[in-house]
Formats: sequence, C-alpha cells, structure tokens
Amino acid sequence: MGRLAVLLVLALAALLAPGAGAPVGRKGTRNKLLLVSFDGFRWNYDQDVHTPNLDAMALDGVKARYMTPAFVTMTSPCHFTLVTGKYIENHGVVHNMFYNTTSKVKLPYHATLGVQRWWDNGSLPIWITAQKQGLRTGSFFYPGGNVTYQGLAVTLSRKEGALHNYKDEVEWKANIDTVMKWFTEEGLDLVTLYFGEPDSTGHKYGPESQQRKDMVMQVDRTVGYLRDSIRRSGLEDSLNLIVTSDHGMSTVNKTAQDLVEFHKFPNFTFKDIEFELLDYGPNGMLLPKEGMLEKVYEAIKDAHPKLHVYKKESFPASLHYARNPRITPLLMYSDPGYVIHGRVNVQFNNGEHGFHNDVMDMKTIFRAVGPNFKRGLEVEPFESVHVYELMCKLLGIVPEANDGPGIQSLIRLPAWSLLLPLPASLCLSLSLCLS
Repeated sequence: MGRLAVLLVLALAALLAPGAGAPVGRKGTRNKLLLVSFDGFRWNYDQDVHTPNLDAMALDGVKARYMTPAFVTMTSPCHFTLVTGKYIENHGVVHNMFYNTTSKVKLPYHATLGVQRWWDNGSLPIWITAQKQGLRTGSFFYPGGNVTYQGLAVTLSRKEGALHNYKDEVEWKANIDTVMKWFTEEGLDLVTLYFGEPDSTGHKYGPESQQRKDMVMQVDRTVGYLRDSIRRSGLEDSLNLIVTSDHGMSTVNKTAQDLVEFHKFPNFTFKDIEFELLDYGPNGMLLPKEGMLEKVYEAIKDAHPKLHVYKKESFPASLHYARNPRITPLLMYSDPGYVIHGRVNVQFNNGEHGFHNDVMDMKTIFRAVGPNFKRGLEVEPFESVHVYELMCKLLGIVPEANDGPGIQSLIRLPAWSLLLPLPASLCLSLSLCLS
C-alpha cells in the first residue's frame, strides 16, 4: 500500500469514535446545534486568566489552537462569513457600516443591523438554508439575524437595542435560559447566540488591561452556566455546542509620534475626494472625484510607512476582500497598533481590530463539544470560512455554494461511512487529523 493510501486509512480511522451511532442528519436522530459567539475574544485570552469552563470544554470536545478570521476583521463581516462559508468579497457584507457612495449616507453599526438590503445581497445564511430544508432556527442578537433573505425570516429572533448594555451578566444568563426554551419548547434545531463581550471592554480599556481579564472570567462563567443549562434541559446528548468569535483585539499605540493622520499628509486634500470611509479603526476606503484617482493615489500610497494603500484591482487577492462592487477604487489598512485618522483625530479606543488577518492579535478561538464531536482533540489552526460546512454537516443539510471545504474531521463519523464514497470536501479536510 502506498504512503498516501496509508495516510488516508489512518486519517479515516482518526475520524471514528468507539460506538459512533447513526449518521449525522438521519431523520429522527438529527442533533441540534448552538453556535455561540463572544465578540472580540482573542485566541490567547485564556492564557493569562483562569478559565476552568473553557478548559473543561476543550477536554470534553474539540479545541483549535486558534482560528483565522476573514479580512476585514470586523464584527458584521466576520460573523456573516461564519454563517455563509463565504469570504467577505463574496457575501458582500464588507463593513460594519451601511454606506452609499452616491447618497453619501453612512449608518452606524446598530442601525446597519436592520438594513435588509445590506445583508440580503445574494448569499443565504445557514438559518435560511436550514429552514428551506425543513428545520426551525433562531438568532439571538447575532449580526444579520433580524432581516429577511429572499423574503424569508429566521423562525425566532431577538435584536439588541442601540444602547444595549453588553456587560450585564444577569442578562447573559437570562438570554441563555431563553435559548434553552427555544430548543425545548419551540422545537428549534439551530440557534446562533451572540454576546458583545469581551470586545467592548477590549476597545475601552485595551486587551492587556485588568478589565479585559475580568471580562474573560465573566465569559468563562457564562460558558459554565451554558453547559449546565444544556444538562438541566436534557439536551446534553442531542445538542452540539460551538463557542467561537469573530476576531481578536490589538493594543492601539495612542501616543505614537507617527500617527496615521490624513489631514497632515502633504500633497493630499479632501477636496479631491467624493466619498470617504475613514476613522473606523485601521482600515479605510476612498472614492476620488472623477479624474482624480491617480492624483490621490500618488499622494497617499507612500505617505506613511505604517499605511498600506491599494487600488482596488491590486489589493492582495489572498485576502478575498476587494472583488466586490461595494468596495471603492482605493482601499487601505494600517499596521498593528495604528488606526487611520481622517479629517480630524476622533478615534480614542485603547484596543482595536480590523487589522490584517495574518496578525496574531486578530486570531480567535474555536471550541466545540457535543454528541457528534470527538473528545480531547486539539487541531491545528484553520480559517473561519470552513465553519459553515461543518455546521451543515452537523445539521444534515445541504450547504449553499461556499468558499470553505469544511472541517468535518472534527466530527464522530459512523463506521458505515467507510463504505461510501468520500466527498471532496472531506478529503480536503483530512489533513487536520494527521500529525
């Protein structure tokens, strides 16, 4: 037997677990799925804080060393990648803010959550795909979960208000209680649950602050409450739980002598700009006035050593971001520690995200536990674009076209599956099982 065949057999064996039962998704035995996102939970936040519940989840299930988010590393775009399996240029939610370069309208994050046309632009999130295949789904505060797609809405949903207090631990428990009732009383098969921390605390105080560490401990207590709630609700043997996030967080160098300030760039003037989207962390977009593209580009391309400016067609293809009609002719991002200031300096966060997704501070967590996940498995890093197909596999639904081959090697598969042809997506993911 050749080396490749031996590796394939070993990988297949690693997929199996003693006593693995009926196939995932068989009618009558389909397990439920809860996807939980703690916004801005950096991959190593559990390394300087005692997190017994996250640690126990890893021992009982699957842990990735870290997960690489999509670029641009912002909340709404990255969350939509998780539920569509598409890179951001392909699902079209390219920013936290709705914007229109013609009308010049820009809407803040919370207002954008309710703009249907911003989200419903050709890609179906997993809630809608699951419902079209006979399942019942819910979204609790999850970005994109409160609008319709092709005229269809999620079965049950909750949307937070613009002044919502993300830090309220008592409310977190109440939200979990509601989700458990959705599963047990409303018969939901899939729920996506969102928490706005530790992102808010990381922004305000910085990722190395004691306040952030305290918030991570609150997150860990919540994971413990969540797993206890699953057991109390009688769902431990029928509910798969994934805990992850959208991106990490990096410290902002607010006192640097070389801040990235457009209003101080020589040879640049905002009089040449038709539309701008700056002052939102370390990335930005510009639409120059007609005939001014080359002038503006020449003025800013080397204006600051920490700023990387591209014409849309020259933006790195590996980031899968620029090839979307919503992206302006000029776009940019800055190096870690630096945010982009436009006409005046208005950014004062101590922590920020939105940087290149190769930056380690942008990496995030992935934990999973439940009847279809293996126990005590730690896997090498993977991209968040793969989580969607994994969730479809768990739910036994046919996925929409997407950019991720999936990470099904985390799942317990029944022995009879060895008798069936391997799907290409599974073959691509086998490397996760190899040492």
